[in-house]
Amino acid sequence: MRQRFIGGALLAAAAVFVGAGKGRAQTPVGDGPMSAVYDFPITIRGQAPAESGPDVPSISDPIIPIPTGKAGTAGFYTSIEFLTFTQNRTLGTQTVAYRGLVDSTGNITQVPGTYLGSGQKALVTNQLGRTTFEPGWKLELGYRMDDGTQFYGNYSYMFKAQYSAGASTVPPYFRSDGILADTFLVSGVYNFPSNYSGPGQKTAFDPQGALASNTYGIWDGASEMTIKYIQRFDQADIGTRVPVLQTDTSRVFALSGLRYTRFEDGFTWRTTDMDVNGLSFPSYAAQYTNILRQNMYGPFVGAGHEIFIANKFSLDLDLTAGLLLDFVKERAKYALGDGSTETKYGLTSYNVVPNANAAINLMWYPIEGVQVRVGYQAQTYFNTIGMQDPIGFNFGAIDPVYNTQWFRIIHGVNVGISFFF
Repeated sequence: MRQRFIGGALLAAAAVFVGAGKGRAQTPVGDGPMSAVYDFPITIRGQAPAESGPDVPSISDPIIPIPTGKAGTAGFYTSIEFLTFTQNRTLGTQTVAYRGLVDSTGNITQVPGTYLGSGQKALVTNQLGRTTFEPGWKLELGYRMDDGTQFYGNYSYMFKAQYSAGASTVPPYFRSDGILADTFLVSGVYNFPSNYSGPGQKTAFDPQGALASNTYGIWDGASEMTIKYIQRFDQADIGTRVPVLQTDTSRVFALSGLRYTRFEDGFTWRTTDMDVNGLSFPSYAAQYTNILRQNMYGPFVGAGHEIFIANKFSLDLDLTAGLLLDFVKERAKYALGDGSTETKYGLTSYNVVPNANAAINLMWYPIEGVQVRVGYQAQTYFNTIGMQDPIGFNFGAIDPVYNTQWFRIIHGVNVGISFFF
């Protein structure tokens, strides 16, 4: 009797041990933020089928009435992510304005072109401050086949990052000379038409009723100058994710597809002149803009590796590299504040840009057919174009200086959710 009891207990313990090893798996698919899911039982390695893979437990509780699909079956999936990214600035250091004014007629100093004031730098492009993180979003739609292959398309959009700086009639600590020359701003714009002459009576050196000031032009003896710099970024991928190797705890995928990336850098400089009474009109203001757009198209390839690390959790690493053709559009112009006249510069060129991206994500499967993801990603681009000197001071032949930006990076954190249908 005792032997039969002990034998029965051993058989029951063995049954419990084998039963505890069974589970069902959900693992992500798709190159984008979220993916479809897999589902198959754990087996002892000696009995495993040829295509067995990592086992993330299937979720039976809680049961939530949402129209998600069963893990491991073919079907569509969608995901949405919140992004917060930052990128390095591709703007050089250029002096925009100095404190003081220039005697353009010689009626003040008897020598035309004489500089009055300290010549202290009042506005420089490196005064725009530190770079910032900006929010954005990413949307992906895809389809998973029975063999685990996925086809997907995604689009990422970042809200513009904006920086600004300015200078006014107030110098540091109110310091100036006896004629208050440092309460004015001057910049070296030349070769401009009479439309941009500014007020006739601008300073105390101008006689009442004068048609043209002794500090001629909107940019000589100006009252206010502001600069603004913006950065925009968006990207889209169309691709496939094909399983090439899998074990009981991990999967390796091959990634390939087509990529579109857009960078836009915008620089704006506004100058405002005032008459001797402190009044300003639209014709007393001028605005300079420089827009650099880069639209890149090309193929990419890469690999992804996913590892099951704990109950309901897995870790995913994706690496891709692309070779993109960069369509570069350079556009700059001066415009009068009232919009009555402007002069433009434009150039289109082409460039080849190597690209390398990396993304690491921790994924959680709270219920079947749902995946939550948090991660970090970095995108690098080589041989893009930047604004070395954004301002061309020759009004009649605008000549801003662009340079090769050998390294450009945009990186940050992503958080999102996906649904498999």
